[in-house]
Amino acid sequence: DAGLSAWIAAKHYADLILQPVIKGPVMVHHVPRFLRHRRSTGETKVALLVFDGLAIDQWVQIREHLNLTSRGLIFEEGTAFAWLPTVTSVSRQALFSGLKPREFDDSIDRTDKEESLWKTFWQNEGVNSNEVMYRRALRQVNQLDELESDLIERCPKVVGLVIDEVDERLHKERSKKDVAMWIGNWLRTGFVDKLFSLLLEMGYHVYLTADHGNVESTGVGRPNQGVIAETRGERVRVYRSESLLANSITSYPTTVRLDIAGLPANFMPLFAGGRTAVVPEGEQVVVHGGVSVEELIVPFVKISYRGDVA
Repeated sequence: DAGLSAWIAAKHYADLILQPVIKGPVMVHHVPRFLRHRRSTGETKVALLVFDGLAIDQWVQIREHLNLTSRGLIFEEGTAFAWLPTVTSVSRQALFSGLKPREFDDSIDRTDKEESLWKTFWQNEGVNSNEVMYRRALRQVNQLDELESDLIERCPKVVGLVIDEVDERLHKERSKKDVAMWIGNWLRTGFVDKLFSLLLEMGYHVYLTADHGNVESTGVGRPNQGVIAETRGERVRVYRSESLLANSITSYPTTVRLDIAGLPANFMPLFAGGRTAVVPEGEQVVVHGGVSVEELIVPFVKISYRGDVA
């Protein structure tokens, strides 16, 4: 974590922002451009599954479950960098829009514009609006019949789905072990197996990623100042005022200020240091928003049936 933070402070993270995407997305806002490239090579129907908050270790748990229950699946695995701060309103919005956060400053603290930003990207690429689908808050098997009906009726060429059960649950647990136990129970409902099968059998090229991961942290106290971009991103506080930021740095000397290229000028994150969180002192939590490897580097995976791979 210390090495990663030093690497970011040395401005190397900024070097990732404009990297080419032909071989794969380097950062999550590259994902739409990468899918555009894949469509140009013949993958005319693509489905992007964003598992909100899914860390790489939790993807491995899903993969191993699928290896046992769906033996015909294969996985082409890679990774991408989330946006800092690693909160949903910043990183997931960048993922669906294909934009850097400073380019959606007007909605950087909420997620209600994701659908329009997703559709705008594809319309700019010549895809008709009615051929682009976006759905969020997917998590249970009983939602899949409606999704299937929508797909059959609309026949979209590009699909973006938010599966948010992992992020909803991790904030209720105190350890990654507890999160893993819950994910195991969720996987046994068959939701993930059936979702993948549904999309693959309808001819979609299926890609899975996350907007950020998560990490176990210990509370160091909650600052009174500052406005957070997402209330449950307890590893960061975001300030619009230099004076409030300076006061918090003084009050909480273990925090870390990093200047992140690509953020709006008046959007100033202050990160909890180490594996700590800005929650009541001593409290054990599973959260996100900060600069650990588990929060910042997320899976990017193509899921296929074995016979579909050239």
